[in-house]
Amino acid sequence: MPLFEARNIQKRFGSRVVLENVSLAVEEGSVHGIMGPNGAGKTTCFHVLTGHHAPDGGTISFDGKDITGLKPHRIARLGISRSFQIMNLFDDTVAVENVILALPEFRVRALNLSRRVFEDRQLIDAALEVLAQVDLADHAWEKASALSYGQRRALEIAVALAARPRIVFLDEPTSGLGAEATRGLASLVKRLRQRYTIVMIEHDMRFLFALADRISVIHWGQVIAESTPDALMANKWVARSALGELA
Repeated sequence: MPLFEARNIQKRFGSRVVLENVSLAVEEGSVHGIMGPNGAGKTTCFHVLTGHHAPDGGTISFDGKDITGLKPHRIARLGISRSFQIMNLFDDTVAVENVILALPEFRVRALNLSRRVFEDRQLIDAALEVLAQVDLADHAWEKASALSYGQRRALEIAVALAARPRIVFLDEPTSGLGAEATRGLASLVKRLRQRYTIVMIEHDMRFLFALADRISVIHWGQVIAESTPDALMANKWVARSALGELA
């Protein structure tokens, strides 16, 4: 049984159909990619899968439980985290505090003052452990705004990991990155897949094809193909589109 599965998802905004009968299944321990041209419905699909939009039809399940229509905070508590295409960090705070604010221990204790946060060694140690996963432990006490763009991307992933998820959704993780930073992110994803199931939207086809076990191609609000990277290279629908040229 897949760890995460969506069946026949539908979403419309007014009279415009954005997603039509979208289905995908994500196996535990895998990297599942979602690709497609601009306006294909990829981001809306991510929003629906992670609870930011309620579907108008279809079902979503996680670890055998129906999570269709649940709010994002309830989905997060079940073990699902995500990043965003536009980074969502607290720039005026240091990296370690960005992570602390996302830790379950912080939320349970309802701590809301920086002074109290930095008095709690357990919170700091837990956050440092997460930062180490994304190679930012040496930058823990730097302001988020002072980090390089690539490091900020890694910090956003660390914030997603702070919730201790089983599955992580990454929305365009290479967006805005140069070649060197993209290679670094690829190495990071390879390491993270040993601990987490990963689903990611990605426009960089070389990056995605090198990392994903399976890829769903979304076009016109539908999944027009889903297979391994090698099989998609030979798929006639992909080959006839601009996606085929990128791949």
